[in-house]
Amino acid sequence: MRIGYTGWTWFLNEVTDPSTYATNYKKYFEQFLLEVSNLGYETVENFSFLADYYKGQEDELLEQVKRYGLDFQNLYFYFSDDAEKDIEKAKGYIGFMKKIGAHYMNMQGVMWKDTPFIRPTDREGVLGYAKLANAVGKMCAEVGIKACMHPHMNTLVFKEDQVDLFMENTDPQYVYMCMDTAHTTLAGMHAPAFAKKWGKRMGYVHLKDIDPNENAHPEWPMKRFLPLGYGCVDFKGVVKALQEEGYDDILCVELDYQPVCNYKSAMDSRNYIRNVLGL
Repeated sequence: MRIGYTGWTWFLNEVTDPSTYATNYKKYFEQFLLEVSNLGYETVENFSFLADYYKGQEDELLEQVKRYGLDFQNLYFYFSDDAEKDIEKAKGYIGFMKKIGAHYMNMQGVMWKDTPFIRPTDREGVLGYAKLANAVGKMCAEVGIKACMHPHMNTLVFKEDQVDLFMENTDPQYVYMCMDTAHTTLAGMHAPAFAKKWGKRMGYVHLKDIDPNENAHPEWPMKRFLPLGYGCVDFKGVVKALQEEGYDDILCVELDYQPVCNYKSAMDSRNYIRNVLGL
């Protein structure tokens, strides 16, 4: 398995002035690459805005990544409420991914920020996402990219029945699973069991830990996310289940909120993977 890290938090965080994101994107991206390379990560990913920032500058992005002995493998793709526009937008992102040698696309539904955070299953909405994912996944497969659905809190595909409905209505040739250990746990599922259940369709994996205190951060439960080894996720069980199902691909660490800073979070998680998981 290859160990990766996500770069979006070097751009989007609680202390950086949002007006500087687009004007200083090369600086933030370079700092991200320098730090994760120094810690021994092998591959990187980012949110889709990177494709907008580096449009027409793909060779420069590749040079930055290679300078630090890394490769860029995954770009996110966010659904909107307009499937036709999403198809056209996906075409652009797929073209960008081909130019930079990426092989995975994480798909995610529209995320709401108002309460209730967890809502009853919207069957038609989930089936709409399945149809869209099949179309995007087919386009990805034609150029050697795996389209992976990322179940995520505050979206239509989060709880187990929602995940099951989505996966049962997508084509295994075109749509894979991106498991996120913290979101899986937040949804009330056992991470190793989830890995076992979807192991044969697993295309990509996000690793992050979570505070077991269900009463922490009721204002925004995703603030419970932690560096690996700080919370309650059974990562040994996750890795064992994945290996039993034949998954031998990328394990990508991600953390939305930093206890100290990005470097410290990435360092603690890499040490845990190396010293506890033996990877």
